[in-house]
Amino acid sequence: MNPGAIFNFKNYIKIALYLIVFYGYSLAYSGSYDDFFTAIKRDDADTVAALLSRGFDANTLNPAGEHGLLLAVREPSLKVAAVLIHWPKTNVEARNPQDESPLMLASLKGLTEICQQLIARDADVNKPGWAPLHYAATHGHLAVMALLLDKHAYIDAASPNGTTPLMMAAQYGTPSAVKLLLEAGADPMLKNEQGLSAIDFAQRAARAESAEIIAAFVRGRQPKGTW
Repeated sequence: MNPGAIFNFKNYIKIALYLIVFYGYSLAYSGSYDDFFTAIKRDDADTVAALLSRGFDANTLNPAGEHGLLLAVREPSLKVAAVLIHWPKTNVEARNPQDESPLMLASLKGLTEICQQLIARDADVNKPGWAPLHYAATHGHLAVMALLLDKHAYIDAASPNGTTPLMMAAQYGTPSAVKLLLEAGADPMLKNEQGLSAIDFAQRAARAESAEIIAAFVRGRQPKGTW
């Protein structure tokens, strides 16, 4: 056999070995991919932790383009969410197609402990646009609202159309949420792009108690008459 043929034969062997290794890796990764998202659905923290320790990327997206941490919070699969949050390579500021962050979804569901863990990983309390405080106020999750405000959430954060957390609390939340925001300094006189104030939000949703709380707060801010 001439030297050129020997060289080509060795190259063929090398390429064949590479292909075998790559094929085996692809099969293993494919199995890990399925295992990862199945484990999130089942809240199987042990499986997720094992996959991460073997090198699986915590930021892998599912076929719909959704991040594992967002899925875990949305389920909610709280044990898996905690594993992913504490994994140093996890992007805790991942976004879904609606520009929602894990902290926003945790705030919407009232998951105070998960919110604390995300904030400890520097999740953005003051995300531009719709913010976590809007989401917590929507369902009146007082503990989460207090946590966000304690972590310097902007109380009058404006959504893309100018809606504030107080407006969301007035229409969708609870009187207690409205009261908490007002006492913490929310401005009831602000209006969104449609010219609606917090009391307008409460009235159009027939939230009489919330409307009265806001009205009483506004009256209380009026200067006292002099005699």
